[in-house]
Amino acid sequence: MKLVIKNIRLIDPAQNLDEVTHLYISRGKIAGMGEEAPEDFVANQTIDGSGKWCLPGLVDLQARLAEPGSQYEGSIASETKAAVAGGVTTICCPPDTNPINDNQAVTELIQRRARQAATAFILPIGAITQKLEGKLLANMASLKNAGCIALSQANQPIQNPLALKNAMTYAACNNILLMLRCEDTLLKNKGVAHCGAVSSRLGLPEISVSTETAALARDLILVEETGVKAHFSLLSTAKSVEMIQAAKKKGLPVTCDVAIHQLHLTEYDVMDFDSLFHVTPPLRSKEDMQALRMGLKMGVIDAVVSDHTPLDRDNKLLPFGESAPGISGLETLLPLSLKLVEEGVLSLSEMLAKLTSSPASIIGIPNGSLKVGQSADFSIYNPDAHWILNREELVSQGDNSPFSGWEFSGQVETTYFQGRPVYKNEPV
Repeated sequence: MKLVIKNIRLIDPAQNLDEVTHLYISRGKIAGMGEEAPEDFVANQTIDGSGKWCLPGLVDLQARLAEPGSQYEGSIASETKAAVAGGVTTICCPPDTNPINDNQAVTELIQRRARQAATAFILPIGAITQKLEGKLLANMASLKNAGCIALSQANQPIQNPLALKNAMTYAACNNILLMLRCEDTLLKNKGVAHCGAVSSRLGLPEISVSTETAALARDLILVEETGVKAHFSLLSTAKSVEMIQAAKKKGLPVTCDVAIHQLHLTEYDVMDFDSLFHVTPPLRSKEDMQALRMGLKMGVIDAVVSDHTPLDRDNKLLPFGESAPGISGLETLLPLSLKLVEEGVLSLSEMLAKLTSSPASIIGIPNGSLKVGQSADFSIYNPDAHWILNREELVSQGDNSPFSGWEFSGQVETTYFQGRPVYKNEPV
């Protein structure tokens, strides 16, 4: 099928592009853009995009799809539908599936289910160690060859520094990207909330800033010694931003991301013991949130992720400290990010880069752009739409979002994957 979208505002940070023109799609790829159609291009369908935006498909470096694992909490089929509802067309899924993605068979299972769903690109992240136990290394080369774009420990960081150093050395020799979440479990000591005024008042077990920064300091030392390419996931503290900035100035091969909810919520949102606000790492202080925003603005933080974790209601009906941490975030990644644009934290192009071209560059894929010849993965966005989030209306099988009742300006109208419409917002 050949499609032309006329008079639409094309915004593509990868090409420094922001102009109103025509977009041409042919055989699932971007065929061209501009007033003149490509040679021999005859459209089967024409869409008037006047007043709308065309955004590259978002690239999410951290989103759980609940499969393989608990079908009750979601599946690749259900969660990719949630992804495209939010304009996300490329998803990197952590290895903490059930069974753990620590071998080629699980990687191939995820890829097979993704092909069956045919709704978005699913890029598996393999486990660094067997069963994520932090002891014996997984067959890292086999996982890379099977299609894992990186290796990670998800939310179970390696605590043994020798095991981590061995993993880094092997990864460096085989040009494997490591995605590292920094957390010292001994310092965490079963904590559930940021160590501050709120946790003291509520009597919740605390997680200090040093839980993250002590582990980050160790990891950065090992990165410098081994030369491994490392991406630090889910930063949550001001000190972490400062440490990553210093590491980049030294020329270390490091990048990092932050979860979108950390840029809008703080420890004070936990005041009502609402388990929907229970996340890991925990919501930090207002000063930490402001530092994360500044780190994003200064380019220290390279990408913004959803950290999507769909959970069934029973997991969130428990008392705060006993509930499972996590937010269903695929559908709120883009609207919450564009709220930062409204607040003047970043320009529109800068913010979109953190969601498209920058994360794509980190994992070395061509996605996240509207370049001619690339897969036609994009969304048509209506900037004039106004809506209120109702968690019960989320496409995701997990409705565990703390943003219910929030008002948003602008909304994804249609999402295309490989040139096919895979989502259309049907007005009520």
